[in-house]
Amino acid sequence: MKIATKKQLLEQILSQMQPFLEKRDLSQITSHILLQANNNTLTLKASDYETGLETSLNDVTVIQEGSGTANGKKLLDIIRILKDDTVTIETEDDHLYITQHQSKFKLPMFDPNEYPPFPSINSMPKIAMQSHTFINSLKKISPAIDTNNPKFELNGALIDIKKSKINFVATDTKRLALVSVEQPMEKEFHLIIPKKAIVEIQKLFFDEIAMFYDETYLILQNAQYYFFTKLINGKYPDYERILPQSLQYKLQLPKDKMVEAIKQITIISQEIKLTFLPNKIIFTNLSQDSIEAKTELEIATPFTQEFIMAANSRYILDFLTHIEDNTFTLGINGAELPFELKQNNFITIIMPIII
Repeated sequence: MKIATKKQLLEQILSQMQPFLEKRDLSQITSHILLQANNNTLTLKASDYETGLETSLNDVTVIQEGSGTANGKKLLDIIRILKDDTVTIETEDDHLYITQHQSKFKLPMFDPNEYPPFPSINSMPKIAMQSHTFINSLKKISPAIDTNNPKFELNGALIDIKKSKINFVATDTKRLALVSVEQPMEKEFHLIIPKKAIVEIQKLFFDEIAMFYDETYLILQNAQYYFFTKLINGKYPDYERILPQSLQYKLQLPKDKMVEAIKQITIISQEIKLTFLPNKIIFTNLSQDSIEAKTELEIATPFTQEFIMAANSRYILDFLTHIEDNTFTLGINGAELPFELKQNNFITIIMPIII
């Protein structure tokens, strides 16, 4: 294989490949990127077995067709330090050579034929859903996905597809985020997508995508990328049981003023206390030391006497950051019961702090 291409284009693609590489064991072929040159196109693949990404570079001169591999991180490091000019890459005697003017680098290769294959979309069912809805829904719930939970299914988001709607769900056991999309579907099924995959999906996809699935994989494809992730095999908690059937108190609140008030308190403490009076809400910190923060929001509430509750401000701000309108609903049943934040089809249920 021998190709010549622009340094800037190659650097951009190699940067996108980094999250899909094995980083702990560099003796594995999955720490390498696979490069395949044919028909005036350079195709690059990276996979750590759990996730994978394939993309192609058309602005390339293929001098000799073929394939090779190179450690993905080292290859990127080399390309980064080169000048913004044409770079030549070629394979010879189980090594990959990178040259530009007087600079030349040599990296060892694995056998390209042993690179792990990507799953195929052949015979896979397709998810009929608008791409924008899919990406935006994942974006809203992703802050609530847990990390390193021994219950593996909580380290991902549930896509629960019913006959008349699709629910996107995430929980870290202290809060639950839910986006419900009204849409008739031919078949009921569910997928649990790992958090790492969701993070990369949000980076890569903005325009129209085709989505395919089976019991093992989710595959997303557009004109530029072919992405796959293994799904989490597990039974997701019965999230619908957590949703309040009724709410004793409901408040329509302004997003901008709530964010401003909460951020003032978080300078001192992430844990905040909210005191509701008939005509205002008082925000204070829960710190145990002598430092204090306090602010007020003048607004009519349904409370006839003082009502106090406490919460982790980050959970509230995560919700407010991802809503479009400036008005949302706060639903409360009791100071020690989960409370609800809602805007259109986006709901977050939060466990309060017991004080």
